[in-house]
Amino acid sequence: MTSQNTATGRPRGRSADKRQAILGGALTVFARDGYTRASIDDIATEAGVSTRTIYNHFTDKAELFQVTIKESATLAAGAQLAIIDRHLRKIIDLEADLLDFGRDFATPMAAAHSAHFALVRQINADAGHIPQAAIDVWQESGPLRVRRELAAHLRQWSDQGLLRTADPDQAAVHLMLLISAADPSRPGSGAPTQEDIDDRIAAGIHVFLNGYRR
Repeated sequence: MTSQNTATGRPRGRSADKRQAILGGALTVFARDGYTRASIDDIATEAGVSTRTIYNHFTDKAELFQVTIKESATLAAGAQLAIIDRHLRKIIDLEADLLDFGRDFATPMAAAHSAHFALVRQINADAGHIPQAAIDVWQESGPLRVRRELAAHLRQWSDQGLLRTADPDQAAVHLMLLISAADPSRPGSGAPTQEDIDDRIAAGIHVFLNGYRR
């Protein structure tokens, strides 16, 4: 017999375990196959449940995808917010602290989040076929949440006279792009080495500070 948490409306007990198994299976399948190609049958197999069990928890594939990306993005964003807090809550040397932040932020995240970022790549490749509501939920739960936190630090530094920016949100976008470990001029070139990552981050921070430092 299953029960429901009356405070949150979420199932608990065995039902909650089934739900988490479904979400885990859905993340694996969506990250591997993308939204369009993923099937409820494949998700059921991956989760070790029946398709009927999935439909007992989720109305359809669209709802399952939306909940999956929301929970996955929330966890990944939490890890990124921890990096921001660890490196940027107290600035001693702006350039050195940004370099340390950039190296940590751009280094591939733990295996626990690898499926999430594989899913993000699938979303970027298949955005035209994914329900807009799911994309909006992903953005709000993940990238926008992280960007707002980074922008808050940049706004504070601007108020302290360390930077000059009238638009901290835009500055946060610039900073994240500049410290990206990916090289858009070399698609399919494989994972960058640590030396490549360090060089790109140092160059990116240099460009950022040239544009924003007082």
